[in-house]
Amino acid sequence: MPISVQNMFKERKFPFLFAFSFLLISVTILLFSYSSSSPSLLLSTNFQVSDPLPPPPRPLPTRSPKNVPVSSAKPVSKTIAAASDVDLNVSLDIKWENCQLGPLAVDYIPCLDNWKAIKELKSRRRMEHRERHCPKPSPRCLAPLPIDYKVPVHWPKSRDMIWYSNVPHPKLVEYKKEQNWVRKSGDYFVFPGGGTQFKNGVQSYIDFIHKTLPAIKWGKNIRVILDVGCGVASFGGYLLDKDVITMSFAPKDEHEAQIQFALERGIPAILSVIGTQKLTFSDNAYDLIHCARCRVHWDGDGGKPLLELNRVLKPGGYFIWSATPVYRDDERDSKVWKSMVALTTSLCWKIVAKTVDSTGVGLVIYQKPSSYSCYKHRKEKFPPLCEQKTNQNASWYEPLSYCISRLPVDRMGNLLRWSTPWPQRLSSKPPSLPSEPDAEDIFIEDTKHWAALVSEVYLDGLAISLGRIRNVMDMNAGYGGFAAALIDQPLWVMNVVPIDAQDTLSIIFERGLIGVYHDWCESFNTYPRTYDLLHASFLFKNLKERCDTIDVAVEMDRILRPGGYLLVQDTMENIKKLNPVLRSLHWSTTLYQGQFLVGKKGFWRPSENDNRKET
Repeated sequence: MPISVQNMFKERKFPFLFAFSFLLISVTILLFSYSSSSPSLLLSTNFQVSDPLPPPPRPLPTRSPKNVPVSSAKPVSKTIAAASDVDLNVSLDIKWENCQLGPLAVDYIPCLDNWKAIKELKSRRRMEHRERHCPKPSPRCLAPLPIDYKVPVHWPKSRDMIWYSNVPHPKLVEYKKEQNWVRKSGDYFVFPGGGTQFKNGVQSYIDFIHKTLPAIKWGKNIRVILDVGCGVASFGGYLLDKDVITMSFAPKDEHEAQIQFALERGIPAILSVIGTQKLTFSDNAYDLIHCARCRVHWDGDGGKPLLELNRVLKPGGYFIWSATPVYRDDERDSKVWKSMVALTTSLCWKIVAKTVDSTGVGLVIYQKPSSYSCYKHRKEKFPPLCEQKTNQNASWYEPLSYCISRLPVDRMGNLLRWSTPWPQRLSSKPPSLPSEPDAEDIFIEDTKHWAALVSEVYLDGLAISLGRIRNVMDMNAGYGGFAAALIDQPLWVMNVVPIDAQDTLSIIFERGLIGVYHDWCESFNTYPRTYDLLHASFLFKNLKERCDTIDVAVEMDRILRPGGYLLVQDTMENIKKLNPVLRSLHWSTTLYQGQFLVGKKGFWRPSENDNRKET
């Protein structure tokens, strides 16, 4: 919806035409006389005078060699002169085409659907074919809409039902019909809350976990969870009621569109696999990791998959494994259990609970050590401890390691402790914050800056309908200040830390938020039409040296839902490059205060057949 202030003027009554003319002349003189220091202007068919933004915080000090400012909002007054000559109606002459992939085009994910690269793989034994294989150059085709695509069902109703036409994949209904994952009901898919291990429903299963180990306090010491092989993400969806945010993940495999189901429901999820490469999370990220029949061979490849879980699980964190080797004693399951005992023992994980519920389904709960005591007293030093890290935590395209990740320490070598419960951890000093004297003050300034910006500009001034927004992505998340400022809104934020930016992902997790590493010169691991709002604060500063703005815009168009918003804060140079591309995609755009570009994606596709229905 275009941003306008017409009503401000409609309500003012000037008794004389002379007075009205004098006012316009005065404002015009002031504009040209004080363009370097005047308040911000709304550049549209009308304009308004508004208060200046709060001053930006300084960048946090860091030991990283790439010290890129996290929150670099420029004073608005410096951008007005450059913004005065912007024509938002300018559009590049680009001949867009739909992706020519037949029925697969509507769900096209470039880096996961590169069939040419997949066919050339020498092996698929370690799930190599489910990993990223990005085409070069990046494709510039557009994913068409499914036939009869509708505006998604709104949260919280969407947790339990979604439009069938938006994700028309009935395979799971038949494949899991006895397990109550998902059912087809008229024009909808409905989600009863069942699962392979949730015979009494997911809510009963969640309560069973807490009863088994009361030390697991949902929404307090357990805030951030990783659900491996999540199915349709009902486990994470129901934990949202307990102030727990779950990163649900699964590969794009024969369980057709399970991650797409999760995101259409409004539940955090991402496409990923534990194959040959590290997960794109920082070390020591999650309070708890969950696997309910997730079909991962934890002891495979010398135990590398479980070593990878150990890397992303924080010290003292829990791993819940609900699978047949835990509660069955046939030959196959007994063999797997024996292997798991040997592997977890070598990692110094201890069993804190093991039980079976009334349906005969069992689980075991492990806890990762929070000190080096056990590691030092192991009879066999295999797997070995990893070498001390000297670089960033980034795990982007990094191979799995056969070593035990080291416990996090501060600059003095003391082990870090996680003691702050949710919600205090959101605003308290993150444990891995740099130890420079002013680091905490800068972190506090950054938090205040985003709180003011979101409250005074984003929520009140940009005319974005929050009632229709559920899935949000911060494409250049910094320290998660944008997500923290939105914490009381009925939405969730995927915080993305670009690989060419300051490595802040560990701090994001320590605050009780979720996120991933990513390179925006490539496509993101998600289905088309899965986010309602994309936020990009000074994202293009580093990107413009490595990739084309058009390619980034194509990816934004792919992952944003029709009717969704893009909110960009950047320099006028970058805005001038991006806006014409968005206009060529038939987006509506508006510039606010000389540095905020708001784009709204419509239902247009190159094909004239537009079968959407707005409800």
